[in-house]
Amino acid sequence: MMLGSGSISAQVTGGKSQSIFDVLQESKNGSGVVVIHQSDALRKMVGERFQGANVETADTISYIKMQGFRIQIYSGNDQRKSKDEAFLKEHEVKEIFPDMPTYVTYKAPFWNLRVGDFRTHEEARRIQRQLMDAFPDYKRQMYILKGEIRIPMNN
Repeated sequence: MMLGSGSISAQVTGGKSQSIFDVLQESKNGSGVVVIHQSDALRKMVGERFQGANVETADTISYIKMQGFRIQIYSGNDQRKSKDEAFLKEHEVKEIFPDMPTYVTYKAPFWNLRVGDFRTHEEARRIQRQLMDAFPDYKRQMYILKGEIRIPMNN
């Protein structure tokens, strides 16, 4: 069985909810016949919202947590100024890239600023080049890290 990366969801036709399986198996004049064999458990799961440990909800938006990449822009361990520096750089990034997710974190003794939720290294690298062009003074500290990312689910 092959599933694409597009979304599969139920449709409502004439007040009746139909799954993708029902729609594909409808017989139409002049068309072939599609027969799909799958378990009832799979039929029930398709079109349902994700639930479980890899789903997080914040501000009414649900996210799938998965492995991916982020770009680290800043890391500092000076207790007097690193926190302020991380938030200042976050503000600067948001001015030029307002839709870019940013994450200021503290893991003793470091304050870090990381940006993005990229599924592939290539996608992260493309954005990293744009960030380096926009912030040439940050180039030396900027690199790509592998880790957990958050991908918004369609609501």
